[in-house]
Amino acid sequence: MPLAERLQSLFVALAALAGLAAGLLLPVGPAAEHVVLPALLLMLTAVFVQMDTARVGEVRRAKTLVAVSLALNFVFTPALAWALGAGLLGGEPDLRIGLLLLLVTPCTDWYLVFTAMARGHTGIAAALLPVNLILQLLLLPVYVLLLGGRAAMVDGATLAESVLLVLVVPLVLALVLRWASNRFMGARLRERYVDGAASRLVLPLLYTAVLAMFAWQARTVLAHLGDLLALLLPLAAFFVVLPLAAVGLSRLLRLPDDQKVTLTMAVTARNSPIALAIAVAAFPDRPLIAVALVVGPLVELPVLALLAQLVRAPAPRPGPVPRG
Repeated sequence: MPLAERLQSLFVALAALAGLAAGLLLPVGPAAEHVVLPALLLMLTAVFVQMDTARVGEVRRAKTLVAVSLALNFVFTPALAWALGAGLLGGEPDLRIGLLLLLVTPCTDWYLVFTAMARGHTGIAAALLPVNLILQLLLLPVYVLLLGGRAAMVDGATLAESVLLVLVVPLVLALVLRWASNRFMGARLRERYVDGAASRLVLPLLYTAVLAMFAWQARTVLAHLGDLLALLLPLAAFFVVLPLAAVGLSRLLRLPDDQKVTLTMAVTARNSPIALAIAVAAFPDRPLIAVALVVGPLVELPVLALLAQLVRAPAPRPGPVPRG
């Protein structure tokens, strides 16, 4: 795992602090507002252009893992997110919506890295990626409207338009770019130049969006710093419950070690960049929702790094040495 990815939590925190300083000391807030959403849309396009939908067929080789993953991600997790928000953030509607947006969006990028680090089945993990993306695209408005309740205070059309903008537009752009580069450059050159450039752009664009977000909303963050700290308890509860559920079900169903790793990472990692982009688009007048989402990666990435060590699959045994 590259050093830049290992230090992602640190860089997100530094970007947030730099944005806060800029927003409090300089009159950059109005300009920064216009940077956040474009940076996130470009980042998502760069993520999606690297996605190989041809690997979806690999899910057929692990039907049990896929079924459990979908049940945990799209049935159990939304119910848990609602319970944590109602129980621990009942008086903070914007934080409740921020928590809900974060927890109901399964990861579509960095969980692959941690799966590989822990010797999980990367083929199945990659095959789950487009499945998770399509399902969250369809279900996210339903979750927010049904589970958000009065805290959501957004109509279905506005939310659907935001999801369309944030997920469908980058996905279509990525598919067109992938098709064009395959046609005119060939698969090998596409992987080298297009996929390579896209992978190098993702993190700088994320840091740019975070920096601009905090510069834009510096005074909101300062006024609600204690409220943001209240998110740590529900986030900690989530990042304990989901790995335990995944490991327990893996043992109950006797999944192979590499599939246990894959399941654990696929249901623990969250899609904070997508959730952040949707929050900015759907709730432009409630900035605390978007700001709350930046707290997620600061907790999540260290947890995933720790999990990669705790659930690491044993190294394959070397085969017998041929005689002769």
